[in-house]
Amino acid sequence: MNWRAIRAIVRKDLKVVLQNKGVLLPMIIVPALFLVLIPLLFGLLPQLARMPGSNMSGASMQVYLEQMPPSMTAEMGSVSDDAKLVMLFMLYFIAPMYLILPMMVASVIAADSFAGEKERKTLEAILYTPTTDAELFLAKLLAPLLPATAVAWGGFLLLCVTANLGAWQVVGKVFFPNGMWIVLALWVAPAVAGLALGFTVLVSLRAKSFQEAYQMGALVVIPLVVLMIAQAAGAVFFSVGLALALGLALWLVNAGLLWYGSRTFKRGELIARL
Repeated sequence: MNWRAIRAIVRKDLKVVLQNKGVLLPMIIVPALFLVLIPLLFGLLPQLARMPGSNMSGASMQVYLEQMPPSMTAEMGSVSDDAKLVMLFMLYFIAPMYLILPMMVASVIAADSFAGEKERKTLEAILYTPTTDAELFLAKLLAPLLPATAVAWGGFLLLCVTANLGAWQVVGKVFFPNGMWIVLALWVAPAVAGLALGFTVLVSLRAKSFQEAYQMGALVVIPLVVLMIAQAAGAVFFSVGLALALGLALWLVNAGLLWYGSRTFKRGELIARL
């Protein structure tokens, strides 16, 4: 492996991302919304539920608490129902939203990696670099994976602060993260980024524009939306076991995508389609 060439391609791709506002702004605005604004709003849930005209009645909030598995209730300890409600939303309802972040970052950068290069008429120069197909493919994977993982882990640290600050008035103690969140951040989030990356790279190899590649790659977020709805309905709650199993399944799918992508990536075919 020519790691010097791989690092050069990765640096070039990341430099392009930092200079492209259309790619960079969503990677700043969406994490700020999910990791700062939403946790602070969740901390105000008990007050919002008691406001005149609110759709969140005390009875409906109690339904959520009754749906919680006994193990989760025991983990929260002897706190008020208001505190349990806030902890429920902070610990479990934010989880699918958090996983959208590495998926989004990986999708945006991966879509720009090939489809964006086609639009800028710079892909041909990359394809003629003195690297093997495997080295070029690996470089194009690392360019989105590294920042996506950095956003996931940096966002997790930020969320640890905002969740505890937002809930402090109600909960009165540091409760975030729990074991499930540690597994989610270290094991599942990189796997989610890899899934979005693998799918979007395969799409962008055939797409004619960045917008087309990004829109098609965004379909990979559908399973997380389904998971979010399932949690809201009380059908499933994140746990350490579920996070471990989810991460394992994603890594297995990623291995399949990586194998397929490496087998089908042929720069000769790309040059012919330019």
